Amino acid sequence: MGLGKRISTIFQAKSNAALDKMEDPRQTLDLSYEQQLENLTKIKRAVADVATARKRVEIQAEQLKTQGDKLAEQAKAALAQGNEPLAREALGRREAIAAQLQDLDAQHATIVEQEDKLTQTAQRLQTEVEAFRTRKETIKATYTAAEASSHINEAVAGISTSMTDAGAAMQRAQDKVAQMQARSGALDELLASGALTDLNSPTDDIQAQLDKAGKTASVDAQMAALKAQLASGTDSAGELPAPKDA
Repeated sequence: MGLGKRISTIFQAKSNAALDKMEDPRQTLDLSYEQQLENLTKIKRAVADVATARKRVEIQAEQLKTQGDKLAEQAKAALAQGNEPLAREALGRREAIAAQLQDLDAQHATIVEQEDKLTQTAQRLQTEVEAFRTRKETIKATYTAAEASSHINEAVAGISTSMTDAGAAMQRAQDKVAQMQARSGALDELLASGALTDLNSPTDDIQAQLDKAGKTASVDAQMAALKAQLASGTDSAGELPAPKDA
């Protein structure tokens, strides 16, 4: 296969796929049904036309029969008057009318046959069109149900995908919360152990050691003053040194 032929085939395949995707079978079925109704209407009109033609032939035949009967009466009246030539003229015309009646009878038989065939065709097509309409509505309902089911499946698939994503997001959030809780607990333990300086405390660890040494010196000074008082035998020989500020 040549390159041009292959490109043409691919283009045709894509075009058919695009048309198939755009086509709504329900609309196609409705359009087909309307076309069948139009054709059925044409056939019924043809039957009506043939019936009209048949009726015209019948009317003409009745008129000719009336004329033939009248000529027969006229021929009889002419003979009664002794006018044989006039009687022969009337009978001759009556024979011509009889020939016309035979031709009309043949035409009438042909028209009746055509009318019967067209009537049977119209009745058969009427039945087929009604059956097609029933099948069309059934297929349309089935297609609508299938289309709705397809949409539901798509929605369920979308929900499933969303739930999967949401579940992953929830798991990440839980992991992050656990991580932050673990970090907070570790900080609390470090603060409690003194490994980290508590930012809420007004002093640091060096200042705390200095304050502790100052308190110890104050206590030692007070102890020495008490011992001196006891040694001198007086209870109020002097005042105790004031304790240092903490």
